[in-house]
Amino acid sequence: MRPLVRPLLVVAVGVLAARCHEAPVTAPQPITSLPRQLSVAEHGLIAADNQFAFKLFREIARQAGPDSNLFISPLSAAMALGMAYNGAGGATRDEMQRALQLDGMTLDDVNQSYRSLIALLRGLDPRVAFTLANSVWYRQQFNPLPGFLDATRNYFDATVESLDFASPAAAPTINGWVSEQTRGKIPTIVPDPVPDDAVAYLINAIYFKGDWTMQFDPARTAPGPFTLATGATTSVPRMTHGRAVTIGYLRDGDVTVLDLPYSGGAFTMTIALPRDPAGIDSLVRRLTEERWSGWTAALDSASFEVYLPKFTLVYDLTMNNVLAALGMPSAFCGPWQTDFTRLDPSGRVCITNVKHKAFVDVNEQGTEAAAATSIEFGITSLPASLVVDHPFVFAIRERLSGTILFMGRVMNPAAS
Repeated sequence: MRPLVRPLLVVAVGVLAARCHEAPVTAPQPITSLPRQLSVAEHGLIAADNQFAFKLFREIARQAGPDSNLFISPLSAAMALGMAYNGAGGATRDEMQRALQLDGMTLDDVNQSYRSLIALLRGLDPRVAFTLANSVWYRQQFNPLPGFLDATRNYFDATVESLDFASPAAAPTINGWVSEQTRGKIPTIVPDPVPDDAVAYLINAIYFKGDWTMQFDPARTAPGPFTLATGATTSVPRMTHGRAVTIGYLRDGDVTVLDLPYSGGAFTMTIALPRDPAGIDSLVRRLTEERWSGWTAALDSASFEVYLPKFTLVYDLTMNNVLAALGMPSAFCGPWQTDFTRLDPSGRVCITNVKHKAFVDVNEQGTEAAAATSIEFGITSLPASLVVDHPFVFAIRERLSGTILFMGRVMNPAAS
């Protein structure tokens, strides 16, 4: 069975065919199967999360433009939104179900699958440092429904805390939790001080640190050319093993796919490299879960001398517009009916912000990556009112031509 998790990173690499007199270096005995079979519901949730991952990735890339680096954790976003989904009802729930690709799954299927997958991923490869954590923080004067809080605890293993959001310690407490879960790579995710209208935060944090199964040789890292999408070149630190290594490999038309394993091989970095540097935008636009699954299922072992850039990326964004574009606008505060009545029965709770931050460092030893997603809930304001309760002037007019037909002054409506 192929690895359950394959972090997506589209970068440029150089691959040289192994010289025939070199004996390729083979990885240690890999992890070749999961410790248990996945349930039908788990398979469904993984497929849904991966479909959401590519839709999210494509939409972020579209809104960010073609020239910027991009790094996210779709799993972090999906899991945080999965907690929020437990609080949604009516049209808001329907929109979130479609946006998260959860059609055909019951809420119980989603929750039970997240609970079992969290446990599975945490213990999959003891040689990899992996953290997947969730939390719920709510204002002391706000009372989320007990059933909602129980769902986040029972199915998402969430830490649930009531805080005095007006206290100067509130934001540092929440951010401290995020920093601890991500080993300091995401030091902050909520604003300090906490906004006056914020009533709750649902947060996911994910951390990964894995050594390459076959590490690059630091002594061989040297400047090398990197061709940009514009055709211009720049110089970047380029890593190599200095020998042929056995990797996963596939050539599909104008795309080369490489699979570089970490530690026992349960986790890998899968790289999709277009033949033409200018083809990266087209590649991203055409990335789908189906195409990706086809690539990973067809990977074969091959021996190459691999050249890979050494790089660090720090990325953050507010996902409101992205998620609205994916089909869930009514989850956010606005001039429409938002339904999170399974979180708070007042009907006035809405999402004010979805923040996402991510970090990755790729070096000779391996990769360290972290991300956090914060969903901030606020209370919708009551509709603004205009009360005509004192003397006024009025006119009756024909609007298109501007002709005034009647005019009046009302000093006392009770007097005729």
